[in-house]
Amino acid sequence: MTRSSTTAGALQEAQLPVQAKLAAAWASFMFLYIYVDYLHLYKPGSIDEIVSGVVHEFDTGPTFVALALTLMAVPILMIVLSAALAARVNRATNLVVAALYIPVSMYNVAGEESWSYSYFYGLSIGLEVLLLAFVLRAAWMWPRTTRATAARDLAQARA
Repeated sequence: MTRSSTTAGALQEAQLPVQAKLAAAWASFMFLYIYVDYLHLYKPGSIDEIVSGVVHEFDTGPTFVALALTLMAVPILMIVLSAALAARVNRATNLVVAALYIPVSMYNVAGEESWSYSYFYGLSIGLEVLLLAFVLRAAWMWPRTTRATAARDLAQARA
């Protein structure tokens, strides 16, 4: 038995729901976001600044810690929300949050004085923005159902 060369090695594409793609993108974003913060600790003088109570010229008091937690909590919650919210709300939430986090990602390097780490920060911001662009595209391109399909699904749900 012989197979044609066009079908012999063909792999079937797995169709993931948009919610799963969005949740995976937010999880990837969070891993990157947290590792950038962690790897920043390897920069000489970084831990000394933290011990002295200053990070990028901000006092590390309760306000700073609460804001830092909020900046981390939003993408963390987006993992769950992307998997759990209804399609219309899910799409809107992902579009708004991803659009807001692009300037947040870029601002994170604004206080950086050492350009010797510019490759590190450029790469990290580039990857974060790339993931956020993926979220924006996936949410924007969310497949729509036709009115006939939606009416049928609604009728089945009522029955």
